[in-house]
Amino acid sequence: MPLFNMHYDRPGPGVNPDTPRKKGAARFLEVLGRDLGSFWMAGILALVSAVPFALGLWFSISVHAVLPMLLAGALGGMLAAPQLCGLHDTILRSLRDEPGYWWNTYCRAWKRNVRATLLPGALCGLVLATQVFSAYHLTAGQSVTVENGVVLPIALLVGAVLLAGLMQYIFAQIALLDMPFGGILKNAVFLFLGYLPRTMLGVVWQLVYWGALLLFWPLSAPVVLLTGLWLPALLSLMAIYPVLDKSFHLEENIRKMREDELNQS
Repeated sequence: MPLFNMHYDRPGPGVNPDTPRKKGAARFLEVLGRDLGSFWMAGILALVSAVPFALGLWFSISVHAVLPMLLAGALGGMLAAPQLCGLHDTILRSLRDEPGYWWNTYCRAWKRNVRATLLPGALCGLVLATQVFSAYHLTAGQSVTVENGVVLPIALLVGAVLLAGLMQYIFAQIALLDMPFGGILKNAVFLFLGYLPRTMLGVVWQLVYWGALLLFWPLSAPVVLLTGLWLPALLSLMAIYPVLDKSFHLEENIRKMREDELNQS
């Protein structure tokens, strides 16, 4: 597997602790230039693992059957969740300028978090599949009424915002913390509401990205191979990273880790 083994050859460069942290677009370009290979690789793994979910959902829509949709959502979500969490772990390590060998680190994080991702993966996959299935059948073969022309689209949009906002906190916490899902979900709700501007910025990035792909599909298909799941995840996590740092002291912990390494050397 030379595509992956190349990451054994060199550690991530990291950043000097005394270097001032860039912000906004400059920060985006900095982490992109430094860790693009890791982002793309983790994104491809997450994208490939989401194929069963997509195929199952496509089949359920084609035959207009609810049961395949439920199975695709729950089982497909469980299959994709560990890789999605691995992608979040990769991006969060980059945002806190943590050096290391990507593939080794990814494998350790995957093994550590795989069980914790199954339940949230099933629930989030089930909700997402239900939303997509409902959106497709909203107007297909139906006359437009106030209910299916206004109320249901608004309800689906609100549901998409809630799901995207909560998922960005749920999978970030799984990558960062060792905590039962009940506590993670509770924290996600509090963070969602307590830091609403940051939350909505992360949600907007995700909705704009996926909306643009759908708008220009199938012309946008090659873009999926290039940016896949990592680009919306990176933009989303950059939006909420100050919230995560303030709540879980990420920068403080990485400084302590570096100090311990220096004291031991």
